[in-house]
Amino acid sequence: MRDAHQPAPVTVTVNGRVESAAVTPRTTLADYLRHELGLTGTHLGCEHGVCGACTVVLDGNPVRSCLTLAVQADGREVRTVEGLAERKGTETVMHPLQERFWRHQALQCGFCTPGFLMAATAAVEEQPDMTRAEIRERLSGNICRCTGYQSIVDAVEGYSADRRAGS
Repeated sequence: MRDAHQPAPVTVTVNGRVESAAVTPRTTLADYLRHELGLTGTHLGCEHGVCGACTVVLDGNPVRSCLTLAVQADGREVRTVEGLAERKGTETVMHPLQERFWRHQALQCGFCTPGFLMAATAAVEEQPDMTRAEIRERLSGNICRCTGYQSIVDAVEGYSADRRAGS
């Protein structure tokens, strides 16, 4: 039986890149991403799974990385907000959903934005033909104190329409 304080080896594919580290069994996925890998786009708000700021996509499903242990992600695939944008030569090109957030001014302070982007990405990939009510339902686990949500729903609705149109 492993000592609960002894580091355990973890290998996770993060944004398409295989990453390995030894972490204590109680290390959260959020802390692993932020402190071991330097991926600080995953924000920690409440650290109780309520606000959604720490949402990442684990094997295609949005999860709260503050409630998920790094050892639970061993051998699995994680996408973070850093994995949305693409490098094209020397430039970084925003993901179409990021572009929509920018165009619809769906962010103000930006703290909640990475969690919304990851939750919305997973939702649209799973169900690209959501109604506005379904978009609101799928994003209901993410809290924003600045925008009032209308612009976020507009951005996700536009991105979803683009995907359906093949853009």
